[in-house]
Amino acid sequence: MNLSVTRKCCSRVRLFRNKAAVYHCRRLSDVPISSDDSQPSPEEKPRRTRRAPGKAAVLLFPGQGSQFVGMGKGLLKYGNVKEMFAVAEKVLGYDLLSLCLSGPEKDLMKTVHCQPAVFVCSLAAVERLNHENPAAIESCVSAAGFSVGEFSALVFSGAMNFAEALFAVKVRAEAMQKASELVSSGMLSVIGRPQANYKYACVQAREHCLSLGIQEPVCTIANYLFPDGRVIAGHKEALDFLQNHSRELNFMRTRILPVSGAFHTALMEPAVEPLRDVLQKIEVRRPEISVHSNVDGKRYMHDKHVCNQLAKQLVSPVKWEQTLHEIYERAQGQEFPHTYEVGPGRQLGSTLQKCNMKAFKNYTNVDVVLP
Repeated sequence: MNLSVTRKCCSRVRLFRNKAAVYHCRRLSDVPISSDDSQPSPEEKPRRTRRAPGKAAVLLFPGQGSQFVGMGKGLLKYGNVKEMFAVAEKVLGYDLLSLCLSGPEKDLMKTVHCQPAVFVCSLAAVERLNHENPAAIESCVSAAGFSVGEFSALVFSGAMNFAEALFAVKVRAEAMQKASELVSSGMLSVIGRPQANYKYACVQAREHCLSLGIQEPVCTIANYLFPDGRVIAGHKEALDFLQNHSRELNFMRTRILPVSGAFHTALMEPAVEPLRDVLQKIEVRRPEISVHSNVDGKRYMHDKHVCNQLAKQLVSPVKWEQTLHEIYERAQGQEFPHTYEVGPGRQLGSTLQKCNMKAFKNYTNVDVVLP
C-alpha cells in the first residue's frame, strides 16, 4: 500500500490538536490526519505551560524486543484503540490486532511485524493512561522513545499523524529486515565490570574478523543502556569472538538478542534511503513538547531536525543512558517528574532504575494487557 492510498483509507483517523494540548489532551476525532489538514493559527497553538517538576510527567516509549503475544488484550475499550487497529490493518495489509493477541510468536518476532505492533500498542497504552489518569497526560512535558519508540513519542507530541507515522514505521521495518538479510549479523547484550573497555573489545573483534577474511567488518556499540550496560552489534563472527573471550574482556554477562540483524550500525546503511524518502513525503511538524533524539539525547528543534535524526538513528547507537540524563538532570533538591512507561514490557523502567534511582521512585508502568 502506497502513501496516497494510506492517506485516503485513513482519512477518518484524527489526531489531537486544539488549545488544550497536543495528542495527549485531545480526542482522535478532533483533527483529520490527511496531509491537506490546515494548521492551527498561532493563537490556537497549544501553549507550553511551566509546571513544578513534581507535578510534571514524562512518557517513555519502548522499542523492538518488548513485544509479546497477548499484548493489547482488553485495550479495545479505551478511546480510539479499536479504530487505531482498524487503520493499522489497512495501512499494513494484515490483521495486526490478531497477531498481537494470538501470534504466532515466530511471526510477531519478525522485524517487519514487531515494529508496527510495538508502535500501535504503545499508543494504545497512552489511550489507557488518558482514560485512567488524564492528569498524567495533560501534565506531560517531555517524551522519549527507544529506537522505533521514537515514532510513538513523536505521534504523541503532535509531530506526526498516526497513520502516516505507521506507514513510515512499516517502510522502516521492511528496509531494516532487508538490510539484515544481506549479512549474517546480530546484537549482543553485555553487562561488564567497571574496568571493561567496550570500544577496545569491538576493535579486537573486528581484527578477529579480518583474520577470517571478512572485508570491512562491523562491530560497534549499538545501545548505551545504563552504566556498564551496552548492546554491541555487528558481524556474527565478531559477536562470537566477544562471547568466547568475555572473561578477558571483563564482561560479566552476555546474551545474544532475538533480533534479525545489527541494528544501529553501518550494516543498516541500505535502510537509510528508504526511510529518508518516506519521511520527506509525510507531514512532520515541530513537537509540541520536548521529544529527545536517540542519536544524541537532545531535544528535536524543528521538522527537518526530526527527519534527519530519524534517518541517522538507523546507523547510529541509541544513546539511551545519555537521553535519561538529559531528561532528568536537575538542581539538587528539585523534585523529579512522574514517569510513565507506555507500551509492552518494563525494560525502560529497569534502565531508569539503574541510571537514576531517585527518578525511578516516581515510575509507573502502563501495561498493555488488562488482567
